[in-house]
Parts: sequence; C-alpha cells; structure tokens
Amino acid sequence: MGKKGDLSNFERGMVVGAIRAGLSISQSAQLLGFSHTTISRVYKEWCEKGKTSSMRQSCGRKCLVDARGQRRMGRLIQADRRATFTEITTRYNRGMQQ
Repeated sequence: MGKKGDLSNFERGMVVGAIRAGLSISQSAQLLGFSHTTISRVYKEWCEKGKTSSMRQSCGRKCLVDARGQRRMGRLIQADRRATFTEITTRYNRGMQQ
C-alpha cells in the first residue's frame, strides 16, 4: 500500500468526531476510508495533546531568500539563460552588497 499525503484538519476532525460519537476504530476506519493505524494515531494525538492540526507544514529548513530576493533571482536568470549556477550566485551576491 502506497503512502498518502497528510490528512487535512477537516479529516482529522472527522476522525476525532467519529470516535467521540461512539464508533470503534475499526468502524471509523471503514466509514472514513483511512487505515486503522491512521485513525488510532490521530485520536491518540488528540487525547494526549488536544490538537487535531498537523504541524507538518512548519517543519524543514526555513527559506533563505525572501519573495523579493526570489523575484530578483528570476530576473538574473532571465537576463542570461546560459549562465552557470556559480555566475548567477556571484551576480546575486554582488547586487546584495551594493
């Protein structure tokens, strides 16, 4: 069985609501179409931490370049499509120092 993306906040709420309404984990899994493991993990997290939202979107390395820097980098790349990565980096950094 392949991996699926994270559950949305609404889906997580449905899992908690189904179990709170009196359905078992098996009945909830059958009704909602998620695996038993997913149902039990979401409900366990809700019982322990009281949250249903996934914090997955806030994990990982923070972006080093802001939106303005990305637009600037896009213009540099468009100006010289054959430039190497090193040349683009040099031009970008040189512009930041001025």
